[in-house]
Amino acid sequence: MKLLNTELKNKVLADMERILDENREELLKANQKDLDAFNRDDQALYDRLVVNQKKVDQMIQAVKEVRLQEDPVNQEISTRNLDNGLKIINKTAPFGTIMIIYESRPDVTVEAAVLAFKANNKILLKGGKEAYHSNKVLVKFWHRALEENHLPTDFIQFLEMDRTQTQEFLKNPDQDLDLIVPRGGERLIAFVKEHAKCAVLVSGRGNNFLYVHKEADWKKSLEVIVNAKTHKISACNALDKILVDSGIDGYEDKLKELKELFSEKGVSILVDEKVKTVLTEEDIIPNASVWQEEFLAMKCVIGSVTGLDEAIEKINTNSGGHSATIMTQNDSIAQTFMENVDCAAVYQNASTRFTDGGQMGVGAELAISTDKLHHRGPLGLKQLVTNKYYVFGNGQVRV
Repeated sequence: MKLLNTELKNKVLADMERILDENREELLKANQKDLDAFNRDDQALYDRLVVNQKKVDQMIQAVKEVRLQEDPVNQEISTRNLDNGLKIINKTAPFGTIMIIYESRPDVTVEAAVLAFKANNKILLKGGKEAYHSNKVLVKFWHRALEENHLPTDFIQFLEMDRTQTQEFLKNPDQDLDLIVPRGGERLIAFVKEHAKCAVLVSGRGNNFLYVHKEADWKKSLEVIVNAKTHKISACNALDKILVDSGIDGYEDKLKELKELFSEKGVSILVDEKVKTVLTEEDIIPNASVWQEEFLAMKCVIGSVTGLDEAIEKINTNSGGHSATIMTQNDSIAQTFMENVDCAAVYQNASTRFTDGGQMGVGAELAISTDKLHHRGPLGLKQLVTNKYYVFGNGQVRV
């Protein structure tokens, strides 16, 4: 896509903020159609689907925050003047065309598009059928903002495809694709990686762990555990697995207290063999694969470990590479944990729920990347560019 100047891009975003605000009722009515057609058996997916006045406010705020950020395109990364007279400048540059495939969550239609557009990328939006009416209206709003500024609407495209059509598009796209971001569960990610012909940036899988070290503040640990597990079960940064160090003072009593707290909060528990000897009424993990599951439900596994090394090994073997927390008052132990756990975000004494672009100061995010190339963690505006070398010479030839 032709490079647009910052003023024009920001004008489109300001117009989108206004259009969203002026047309709230149209969006809410479209969302109600989606909600009415949805099977509420999947509570996590239903929660992601809901659009209300607060969610519209958040959409407007997301656009505004991106509008106020510095333009990430054509930023100088480095400059070198070589002995042969060449001047080499490395600058940021747009990716080109990004495709995002996501389930539910109409707010992604706003956040993904605003980030891609400000970074001068074209974006192809493939939302799930459960959010069809909501996404259709939001893309209409985007197109209105583009048209008011005499820009082509193909900067932001809405793909209406079923699973078979999507598979064929991934194999034989009718336009160049530079990056695909599947934002959803493991089946979606596996589907995209199997069929895509370009780079795929994996995001969204959680299965996050929290390790209660023997030097933890137990009161703080309980507060963090409850928040990470129950604050929003549909989020990829929710907690699924808890490892309690068997060396902690009052180990058995603390396990029983944690069980009672979860019972009060409506969280079901699975336990490993060691914890089963204390929490004898709880169901044991049926098989080892449960350690690798992301629940997206009021459900949690409690396991026992004999120290830091076992906790690190357990997490690195089973987690989704998203987020992990250690609860400890020992900063040296925390540092070792954080350096050796292989996740995009590692925490000491804080909830995994903070792995979020807005909470981490990045602003709106395209996704939480659990890949290591080209970026890990929240994909914000600055992460939606690549780089390009500008080489200035005066007739130099290589000898």
